[in-house]
Amino acid sequence: MSAIQKIKGFSDLFPEDSRSFTRMEAVARATFGRYGFGELRTPLLERTELFAKGIGEDTDVVGKEMYTFTDRGERSVTLRPEATAGVLRAAIEAGGIETGRAARYYTFGPMFRYERPQKGRLRQFHQINAELIGSPEPAADVEVILMLQDFLTSLGIADLSFELNSLGCRECRPAYRSALTSYFEALDAEKLCEDCRRRMHTNPLRVLDCKVPACKALVAGAPVISDHLCPGCRDNFAAVLALVDRAGLKYSVNPRLVRGLDYYQRTTFEVTSGAIGSQTAVAGGGRYDGLVQLLGGPDAPGVGFACGMERLAMLMQKPEAAQLDFFLAVTDTREGSGALAAALLLAHKLRSRGLSGECDYAAGSMKSRLRHAGRLNVRKCYILGAEEFDAGQVTVKDMEEGDQLRLDIAAFD
Repeated sequence: MSAIQKIKGFSDLFPEDSRSFTRMEAVARATFGRYGFGELRTPLLERTELFAKGIGEDTDVVGKEMYTFTDRGERSVTLRPEATAGVLRAAIEAGGIETGRAARYYTFGPMFRYERPQKGRLRQFHQINAELIGSPEPAADVEVILMLQDFLTSLGIADLSFELNSLGCRECRPAYRSALTSYFEALDAEKLCEDCRRRMHTNPLRVLDCKVPACKALVAGAPVISDHLCPGCRDNFAAVLALVDRAGLKYSVNPRLVRGLDYYQRTTFEVTSGAIGSQTAVAGGGRYDGLVQLLGGPDAPGVGFACGMERLAMLMQKPEAAQLDFFLAVTDTREGSGALAAALLLAHKLRSRGLSGECDYAAGSMKSRLRHAGRLNVRKCYILGAEEFDAGQVTVKDMEEGDQLRLDIAAFD
């Protein structure tokens, strides 16, 4: 009988991989905590309408990639494809959004999208998100960007490029959409992919985000949003850039930068790295004023970002396993001697003192036991053989110095 295998696009994270995720989470808690952000944990499963409303019906995420099904209560539910909508739903439901006060949340965990598995992005992938809800000020945008920079720097990630853009607002976006539609209609529509031939009428900004090479080539001559910003958005973006300049963050303005989700407006940003092959996005975000109200809450602004944890792990130096304090080897092989039970209790006593270690119950030579202890990089090896057990003692070998001595087991009580 063949063994059951994991589903395509899903992965197992063994200790050598999960250590990177654990470190990211620890650094995120420390960094975001300094900015006054608190951790919020939201469900993996939400009502489908939350994402259809929040992300946008015409996005690839909603149209093609969501894991959606009908539950036993005949409700349409979806495994979360992103975190922001769920965070806002939770904050609205709990009454955590107050006029004039900013709410600050961060979250991390698995997201689900049915798309072609690729390097650094699987069908179950993991994100770290941060959301600042309630402040319309350019300073809030910049604070979130600087917090993201602090987080990535604290992870030891270098070779990063920050790109910024403004996507306009509800006042100036319609004129830009109209200009884009006119531009695409003047092209040979057959040169666009099937999705973009539809998007050019329903949501032309999505054409700018298409990854099909032919579409990317045609987009090169499309109008840019910066030529269509209203005075308010133009002043807002200028204020954001002025603050970023004063903070000393190196960046470039990319007028073609759009995000793959419909809720973004005004400031948007992306962080890329060339350290894992082609220039690859590792984090991104922006402002989503209007989304809270769209989801049934007050008319509160918001800004945030998301980091792909798999891609960050590819950029990080892998953390080493923590050194164990002890390895306890049982070499008394006499049937019914009680050495195994004594070893279990001794290991428990050592751990109760705050020490970490492994107890080996399998048969094997002393040489192989010491070799295994060396691979574990333990500080001390405790050996419980027949002679030691009969004397109520244990041999303790210092793995660094090579010295060893016998101690009474009772001394550890």
